[in-house]
Amino acid sequence: MDKKVANRYIPIGLMLFALFFGAGNLIFPASMGQNAGVNVWYALLGFCITGVGMPLMSVMAMGYSGCADLQEAAGRVHPLYGLFFTIVAYLAIGPCFAIPRTGTVAFEIAVSPFLDEGSKAVWSTVFLAAFFIISFWLSASPQKLVDRIGKLLTPLLVLTIVLLIVQSFLSPLGVPQAPTKAYADPVVATVQGVLDGYNTLDAIAAFVFATLVLNVVRIDCGLTDPKEITKQVYKSGIVAVALLAFIYIFIAKIGAESVQAIGMQATGAPVLAESAKILFGNAGAIILAVIVLLACLTTSIGLITCCAAYFLKLTGRFTYLYWVSVFSIVSFLVGMFGLETIIVSTIPVLMFIYPLAVVLIVLLFTHKFFKGRQCVYAFTVGFTFVMAAINGLETANVKFEALENLLTNYVPMHTLGLGWVWFAAAGYIIGLVWMKLVPEKQ
Repeated sequence: MDKKVANRYIPIGLMLFALFFGAGNLIFPASMGQNAGVNVWYALLGFCITGVGMPLMSVMAMGYSGCADLQEAAGRVHPLYGLFFTIVAYLAIGPCFAIPRTGTVAFEIAVSPFLDEGSKAVWSTVFLAAFFIISFWLSASPQKLVDRIGKLLTPLLVLTIVLLIVQSFLSPLGVPQAPTKAYADPVVATVQGVLDGYNTLDAIAAFVFATLVLNVVRIDCGLTDPKEITKQVYKSGIVAVALLAFIYIFIAKIGAESVQAIGMQATGAPVLAESAKILFGNAGAIILAVIVLLACLTTSIGLITCCAAYFLKLTGRFTYLYWVSVFSIVSFLVGMFGLETIIVSTIPVLMFIYPLAVVLIVLLFTHKFFKGRQCVYAFTVGFTFVMAAINGLETANVKFEALENLLTNYVPMHTLGLGWVWFAAAGYIIGLVWMKLVPEKQ
């Protein structure tokens, strides 16, 4: 392998970082920092486990599995499940929720503060139209994605964030205050940080982005050796998550130090907006707008590209450009419902799909341990599916009181939305026992 190809993982890693890094990745650590106060570093440890470690594991699991895409990986459970899980995943992080959210978050944080209340509705429509036209244009030529994102947009994104971080050291906003109840002591703060990290949703998106990275490594780098492909994917993933961790650490620090200056805020958006104004004066809001616009735009481009490529392959109909157009238009229309509606609608779906994504990571990594037997995949996913469906329904306020009381009393961590862990473990063990008792069909 020549040196140029060997070092290609750097721009690919930068591209992957930009795809991961949306406005939510700025907001959540800032809010966590405010609430964690003096325990911010413990909370940050937990946050990095799920907000950094799990996306890396998703990317590495796909590289390790040797599967061409998410459908093939999930299809190890059953082909129909592979199709179901992949479509749900793509729609959730695609036109139904995540892509429209990039446009609405960009408007709410980067544009809305400069407008009066009366004109926001009109300008929201104009902004979303412009946002998705640009997303469409940059998504239309996927072969240029690494160069456009990895070499241009990502450095601009990182530069604006670094400016904010440097200024926070030159002119500290204050000192961390006492933590809120959810972060009361180091252990509690770490656990809460783990839960906060789920909000980034990057472990789910990583399966989709990993497919893009695998294609780039195979086609752009011209690699065919599975070991070399896996190695490039691993190194690209490490570059991406190292940058994520760097940003999280210092954004959480700014949040923790901001309480003295701006008081407690409801979400991370005003934390960043007010902190930027204090650190940079009138230019602060503009710097923040640049950060958010770049973060949201790069994520939107990546998601549209991945979704269009998948549905073209799935249906075998129309063209790549047709699917890019469809997802851009649908995302614009869904975005018109507003950020709050999108967020509320997203949560039940994510409570359902997230546990399934986590167990798939574990199964892909331990595939050789149980010799790839389908029974282990099926039992583990089947047991997890039951609890994931219950979590999703409960979040959507579809209540089964007797069942809920039973689970609350007898399933540890159910009230935290983590009761599925025990069901997944039980399914995995039963699958291993079944593997030993029932010989594989020849």
